[in-house]
Amino acid sequence: MTSHVGLKRALLAAAGTGAIAIGAPAQADTLREALVEAYNTNPTLEAARADQRATDEGVPIARAPGLPSSNVTATHIEFVRRSANSFTAPERNLGINGQILVPIYSGGAVKNNLRAAKERVAAGQASLRNTESAIFSQVVAAYMDVLRTEALTALAANQVDVLKINLEATSDRFEIGDLTRTDVAQSQSRFAQAEGDFQQAQANLIGARETYVQLVGKAAGELQAPPPLPGLPGTVDEAIRTALDNNPNLIAAKESAEAAGFDTKAAGAGRLPTVGVFTNVDYSDFYGTLGGPISADFLQSETTANVGLRLTVPLFQGGLPAARQRQAGARESSALESVIASERQIIRETSATYANWRAANRVIESSQLAVEAAELSLEGVRAENSIGNRSILDVLNAEQELLSARAQLVTARRNAYVAGFNLLALMGKAEARDLNLDTGGPLYDPMVNYERVRGKQWDWDRDPKAEPKSTRTVDIPPADAMIGPRLEPGE
Repeated sequence: MTSHVGLKRALLAAAGTGAIAIGAPAQADTLREALVEAYNTNPTLEAARADQRATDEGVPIARAPGLPSSNVTATHIEFVRRSANSFTAPERNLGINGQILVPIYSGGAVKNNLRAAKERVAAGQASLRNTESAIFSQVVAAYMDVLRTEALTALAANQVDVLKINLEATSDRFEIGDLTRTDVAQSQSRFAQAEGDFQQAQANLIGARETYVQLVGKAAGELQAPPPLPGLPGTVDEAIRTALDNNPNLIAAKESAEAAGFDTKAAGAGRLPTVGVFTNVDYSDFYGTLGGPISADFLQSETTANVGLRLTVPLFQGGLPAARQRQAGARESSALESVIASERQIIRETSATYANWRAANRVIESSQLAVEAAELSLEGVRAENSIGNRSILDVLNAEQELLSARAQLVTARRNAYVAGFNLLALMGKAEARDLNLDTGGPLYDPMVNYERVRGKQWDWDRDPKAEPKSTRTVDIPPADAMIGPRLEPGE
């Protein structure tokens, strides 16, 4: 049995790092490793990358109507019933038509649709950044939750041991008439409550470990203390200014509003003239059947070609172009309002998160003092109880106060770290490039795919068959609540 001082040091070390000694897992994991694993295998992040690749295709799709197009049409006709008065009608005919269309002017529709598509690519890239930082925020919270629930489970287990010994000692003193049945009942009540708290702590630990598996794609090993967070702001004003400049969600809203503006311009093109050049080549072959018995006197095949300029001037379309432009304008207005709404939300979230971060740090300081005071109080109450100046209830209350102070310290350290990382995410500084993560290769760059597809014009281009890149977790055993050996209580 270790001394009370040994218990004190172990629990303070656990609270100081957000972790406590764990005996079940063999491997040691770091927060950076968890973030790298999520970066490479998280299905939500992989899906967002695929969605962005789909958005990239909007650029060649928008450009295509402004490029030349060509087609060939072939028809074979069998004249199964001919007029009895027609001796020269053919029995069959082969017709082939080739056409090339070259748009010259489309009222600005192609130009503005292309600009809108490019803005949506930029908005999508910002949204992808937001998804990445959001996943990282969830991973950090899950990582810290595992550390916290492991520590709280160990504290709860230790409390069970402490109260069990307390109950045994109380029962022994009752047998010799030193204490009353009320003292025994109070000890039994606290012991039963501690057992229930321990069971709940184990359930919470299992839930935290399963959340970790969901986000990271692997079971949590022996998690190490997280590294210090880089680049945290000194003031709330600094945090808000940085967030308004760099928050990816706000950038995405602004880019989407720009795209909506180009949509409005493109919608107005429906009332403007269009100009295009065309050429047609026609080939016809009657298979020697034209002219019947005197087919030799008829030309059985011929080729014709023409080139022209086509001008189309809309005169009346039932109000369709105006309705489309009004509709696009309303959506542009909505997008502009969404920018302000996002701005407001970011200001609120940044200010609140900064306050939570600062508050959690202050709670850490006060909780450390509370733990030290509660330990001294418990030592004094136990000593006074041994000479009859304090009741068993006083001892039980002092033990509960110490447990609460230790739990509050562990939770405050978790809350401070998570709030700090969330603050970095709001400021646009919580992505793989900001954290200098070593992902085992180059970081995912959405511009690579965009540059690959933006100028493609060949109709038969295609990508390989889609295959999932994220990892499945069906083979990972269910999480348990195993922790290291229970810490022995003090004297």
